[in-house]
Amino acid sequence: MSSTIKAGGLVSARSCSRLNAASGSSSKKRTSEHLDAGQSDSAQKVAKVHPFFAKRVDSPQTGAFRWLDPLGPSRSCLHGINLSPRAAVKVAAFDLDGTLIKSEFGNKGSPTSPSWEWWRNLIPTKLKEVYDSGYSILIISNQALKPQALKTWKLKITSIAAALPDVPFRLFAATSKDNYRKPMPGMWLELERIFREEGVDIDKGASFFVGDAAGRLYAGRKSDFSSTDRKWALNIGITFYTPEEYFLKLPPHTSYSLPGFHVLSLPELPQVMPTSTPLLPSPPRQEIVLFVGYPSLGKTSFYRRHFQPAGYTHINQDTLKTRDKCVKAMREALRQDKSCVIDNTNRDAATRKFYVDVAKQLNIPIRCFLFTGSFELAWHNNLYRTYNLPPSVAAQEPKRELVPSIAYTGFRNNYEEPKLEEGFDEIKKVNWVFSGTEEEKNYWSMWLQLDGK
Repeated sequence: MSSTIKAGGLVSARSCSRLNAASGSSSKKRTSEHLDAGQSDSAQKVAKVHPFFAKRVDSPQTGAFRWLDPLGPSRSCLHGINLSPRAAVKVAAFDLDGTLIKSEFGNKGSPTSPSWEWWRNLIPTKLKEVYDSGYSILIISNQALKPQALKTWKLKITSIAAALPDVPFRLFAATSKDNYRKPMPGMWLELERIFREEGVDIDKGASFFVGDAAGRLYAGRKSDFSSTDRKWALNIGITFYTPEEYFLKLPPHTSYSLPGFHVLSLPELPQVMPTSTPLLPSPPRQEIVLFVGYPSLGKTSFYRRHFQPAGYTHINQDTLKTRDKCVKAMREALRQDKSCVIDNTNRDAATRKFYVDVAKQLNIPIRCFLFTGSFELAWHNNLYRTYNLPPSVAAQEPKRELVPSIAYTGFRNNYEEPKLEEGFDEIKKVNWVFSGTEEEKNYWSMWLQLDGK
């Protein structure tokens, strides 16, 4: 029987971590009735449940659960604890909807009602067993809800905690599209920080995560609505299970897809092409260098690494605010017999013409450096810089704001590939090559997304 209570997933994991080339999608979250083929009735009847967990409760539950101060600069990660959860080297992490309780996607119940059901009646008993075997229990959830719905959801959490009177646990809930939202690893990093303050370093090899957003593909019926739980486990580097695998002991479902951009898809190319001509003119001469490419492709870093040491003047519209000021600054640098780099996106021929015309007028060579990275790579880099720098690096750098998506779609929609006929003496292509420490590369190499599957 099912019980209803009503109150007022680093780029490697265990055997389940391999990327699968198959693809599939679904816009709805799978309900508890969508189980892997071959599930037997006996698998659903494994545990007897204490009457407390089967009874219907019609009033808000109170108990040992309490909400703590939200986490993050915008207080977007809700944080709560049931009883006094310990900091242990082994962590058992669980998604909430579709894993511990039945998903509400597709249900016709009132959105203002905090009623819920266990995903299976064995859940409370299993959680107690996990805790008794020495694990810290962590519940995590993405909850992008409006204020009234979020208030109702918090009542539901209080009720769930009351149904687990002898299971201490910690809960994180991401309420915004930021570094806390799965598969971004922010919630795990907070857990590591909290445990470290208590003198505990988590053993990832002994920890695991259970979630239903696993990217599973099914023939003839709906596939998983998302793969973010599996990606979350991959990002962190812990073993991943679906609820069917962990609670019902069903064999792993091996057909799954991880859609979206991942850095493993990038080809290995020389950073600058063609390689037959020097990056800097030899012997040195006065010139204009004009960059073209999406935001977040490393244009400014490329300038600092190669052109700044050679004395080139840096001209950037983010700093100067208008194109007219950029053209004026270029003219002033050239008047002083300096070379300069125009570090803007320069997406179309009409924009580039302002600088090419000055080069023609003054008879000064102008070269174009085309940064070839895709829309997906540029957006990935934007998320990495804003939300996913290693904590040790982020602590040393000024906080970056996320570049709005319109800056990327605007470039894509209006882009014209530069051509020699525009007046360039040479066009070089700059391919993306990550530059940083091994730790930084590990964080950059994660699955980074704020929405999507």
